[in-house]
Amino acid sequence: MSRRKAMLGSGSGWILPTVLLCLYGFFSNLRPSEPFLTPYLLGPDKNLTERQVFNEIYPVWTYSYLVLLFPVFLATDYLRYKPLILLQGISFIVTWFMLLYAEGVLAVQFLEFFYGVATATDIAYYSYIYSVVDVSRYQKVTSYCRSATLAGYTIGSVAGQILVSVANWSLFSLNVISLTCMSVAFATSWFLPMPQKSLFFHQRSNYPISKEIKGINAGNVSDLKYEPGWEDMEVNIPLNKTECKMDKLSVQEQTANFLEVLKVLWQDFLQCYSSRPLLCWSVWWALSTCGYFQVINYSQGLWEKVMPSQNSEIYNGSVEAVSTLLGAVAVFAVGYVKLSWSTWGELALSMFAILIAAAVYVMDTVRNIWVCYASYVLFRSVYMLLITIATFQIAANLSMERYALVFGVNTFIALLLQTLITLIVVDSSGLGLDIFTQFKIYAGYFAVIALIFLLSGICSSIRKYQRHEEIQARSSSDS
Repeated sequence: MSRRKAMLGSGSGWILPTVLLCLYGFFSNLRPSEPFLTPYLLGPDKNLTERQVFNEIYPVWTYSYLVLLFPVFLATDYLRYKPLILLQGISFIVTWFMLLYAEGVLAVQFLEFFYGVATATDIAYYSYIYSVVDVSRYQKVTSYCRSATLAGYTIGSVAGQILVSVANWSLFSLNVISLTCMSVAFATSWFLPMPQKSLFFHQRSNYPISKEIKGINAGNVSDLKYEPGWEDMEVNIPLNKTECKMDKLSVQEQTANFLEVLKVLWQDFLQCYSSRPLLCWSVWWALSTCGYFQVINYSQGLWEKVMPSQNSEIYNGSVEAVSTLLGAVAVFAVGYVKLSWSTWGELALSMFAILIAAAVYVMDTVRNIWVCYASYVLFRSVYMLLITIATFQIAANLSMERYALVFGVNTFIALLLQTLITLIVVDSSGLGLDIFTQFKIYAGYFAVIALIFLLSGICSSIRKYQRHEEIQARSSSDS
């Protein structure tokens, strides 16, 4: 115990897991081949047709991500994060190994399934750090981890573009580099300390996390509060596993514990979404994320139709890097935006959704690759700005367990909607529409989102005005 106290007192116990997690995030996102995935599959290396890639292969990722999300969410907490991070590393390696050597539609569909596993287990990466550092360092270590992934993705995109355009490397060689980076990330993950606690299944008696939402105000999500004393709790754990033993539970006790966790999650779900502001931001999160996934998944296919990579030089890597950097700038600027989101949030979301819809529509109708690139950069930047605002509004004062639950539910709803769109619009067993028609539908989808929030914002403003008039009328009658 004294050794643990000393570690906490020195403030250095969080450095090792944070550094290792940042290294893992950096190398797992250092994928120079990813901006060129569609040209690679359509090119001589795989020799697949556009219909096979867009209508038969890409939908598999959406389906597998949806099916795996909830069980992975529970397994992440039950197995205490690290095993799922290792699973993600293995899945990345299998994905890129198959990308190099798999042949045929069925094999590449299996590749997409493993990529779905890797994507679904991303929750383990972003929640691991909260089990091994103090609450006071949550914001700092979160920024470090997200910055590491952002840096890895940006550097990978730039490196891929330089190697293709300047050094004339083949797309196969880029995938070799990506596989090497995945292997380095996997090796790094082995050295992560194994957490001894988690948010739901492995709590200790001295971690009294609140199960009540206090003081919900219909006009402000920030009225959701932590349990008093939450900020002062010790959540660091010894890096030496032998210093702390997990209680051995019988099968019956483990089953009862599992059912109790599910019951608590359901109660928390009902309480969280009874708050109208939180529900509003969550609806926007789910709807917009669904459309965002569809656009980024098939944007390379659109660019390939506008300007085939076999006939001209492409700049997919540069576009991905620029859009990521501008998105990061937009995210940074959020901290300086002074706006009453409880009052004007819905109307602002509506206006920005119109801008996103316009960007997608221009990307689809103006058959110029540079216009497509510029529209894509605008689309990603605006989305990253808004999703950051939504994230903050939802999570500002939720406890960590509610934070994980709400974002998990929102992501699941987004994937469910995306699966329906994919099944109807994209999949060859559905309509199997061509890429240009798909993007017209996506533009219309965001236009519908804009209309929904415009009407909701107008109704909210009218209600607030009526309440204000009623208060003034009462004040006049009382005086």
